[in-house]
Amino acid sequence: MARPTIADIATRAGVSKGAVSFALNGRPGVSDATRERILKIAEQMSWRPHSAARALGASRVDSVGMVIARPARTLGVEPFFAHLLSGVQSGLSAESISLQLLIVEDTAAEIEVYRRWASEHRVDGVILVDLTVKDPRVDELKALELPAVVIGGRGGKGALASVWADDRDAMLSIVEYLAALGHRRIAHVAGTPNFQHTQRRIRAVRDAAPRLGLVDSPSLTTDFSDAEGAAITRKLLSQSVRPTAIVYDSDVMAVAGLGVAMEMGVSVPGDLSIVAFDDSILTQLMHPALTALSRDTFDFGRQAAEVLLETIADPTTVINRRTADPVLTVRESTAPPA
Repeated sequence: MARPTIADIATRAGVSKGAVSFALNGRPGVSDATRERILKIAEQMSWRPHSAARALGASRVDSVGMVIARPARTLGVEPFFAHLLSGVQSGLSAESISLQLLIVEDTAAEIEVYRRWASEHRVDGVILVDLTVKDPRVDELKALELPAVVIGGRGGKGALASVWADDRDAMLSIVEYLAALGHRRIAHVAGTPNFQHTQRRIRAVRDAAPRLGLVDSPSLTTDFSDAEGAAITRKLLSQSVRPTAIVYDSDVMAVAGLGVAMEMGVSVPGDLSIVAFDDSILTQLMHPALTALSRDTFDFGRQAAEVLLETIADPTTVINRRTADPVLTVRESTAPPA
């Protein structure tokens, strides 16, 4: 099907091409009622501005967007996102670029935001997080010709720019450390199952199990919330044969798991070792302090902003920047099994 043009919209609306141009670009010259009618018809026809025409007809708006499809309550207690957003904003502020942030319920709502931003030219580019298996956002953003960078994973076989660290190597460093301590029953409290980074971590545990001689290494998925982290921990510790170590995909879930262990009288690290995939002030202030993977999340966000601005300046170049792998910081929550 041919791409709809301004002339097509003008024909359907019964107005001139000039009137359509005024309406689509937010310029004076048409009544509010006519503008609304034209915009509605453009949306129905799935009209999108061509990149070359947009470059000629409009200047940059000096704003980028970020949409997060996670429960707002979960995000409110996650230090990772606070540090990430601070880094992103730092990188953008250095170039006097603003950040538009929206939290939505699901991927479909997120895609609708991108469509609206692109059609109204609200942002110069966007930052994606939580890349999923067969992520529909990648093809959508390519079709919209909206510059984008993916945080945390290669943007769909290199289709989009990305800034990432190796989740597999990071998870292997945890499991290998616990195995070296003597643990053979290691449980993994994982995140959302359709996230690519969750799948990479699950596969790392599964693939390492035979090599390290693990006799039990289940990965149990959650929504990253403290409530589900606690529920899974309670289930694991209620088994007749309990794991001697648990790895959590977030610091929030690890703290919740520690609370359940204390509630059930399970000594940490005497009877159970705990490791968090993310480090934060939360893991450091616990008693015992939690062993965790440490990385500079602020700089991770700053680099994402830097790559996005480079992509906006030259959309023909796809940048895939690998950052330093997280480093395991050993604290008081891990020890050889009893």
